[in-house]
Amino acid sequence: MSTRPRLILASTSRYRRELLERLRLPFDVMAPDVDESPHAGETPAALSERLARAKALAVAGRHPEAVVIGSDQVADLGGAPIGKPGSHERAVEQLRAMRGRAVVFHTAVTVVRLATGHERSVRVPVTVRLRDLSDAEIEHYLRTEQPYDCAGSAKAETLGIALLEAIESDDPTALVGLPLIRTSAMLREAGIDPLAP
Repeated sequence: MSTRPRLILASTSRYRRELLERLRLPFDVMAPDVDESPHAGETPAALSERLARAKALAVAGRHPEAVVIGSDQVADLGGAPIGKPGSHERAVEQLRAMRGRAVVFHTAVTVVRLATGHERSVRVPVTVRLRDLSDAEIEHYLRTEQPYDCAGSAKAETLGIALLEAIESDDPTALVGLPLIRTSAMLREAGIDPLAP
């Protein structure tokens, strides 16, 4: 009988932890301790891919027998990265800049198991179209939700859905921070099948 390898989520994000819990697999969570500063000239897509891989490898280096998931999300507004606002004032600026426009959320995932040489990465873009929001709507939303730890200052899984005109994606949980369709496929390749008894 084969033993399922240990699974580790290399993330401090409670959103990613909650998403991975949906697969009903036992897993540990470890902080990857990776500098998330963008490199000069780095696109939002490339930044998300580099950070997802760096997070997975940082934890996998300490646990080579484990299957490690690293993930990162970078919002892209006209080619410029939009990060977590961290404050009300910055969130207001972000939502004002994004209103009436399309924003692409690049969510990258890397699954690594160093002991077997397994490494696979994917990036799942999600296009979000925001309504032409009034300042009053922005203020009410931010005071109600306080999404200051979310890239792009919004949580589409709760009241933030009212900010939007449309979401375009083939892996809907990618917008929250972990594309579970792709992640499930990558885990199967690494030896962990969420549907295996």
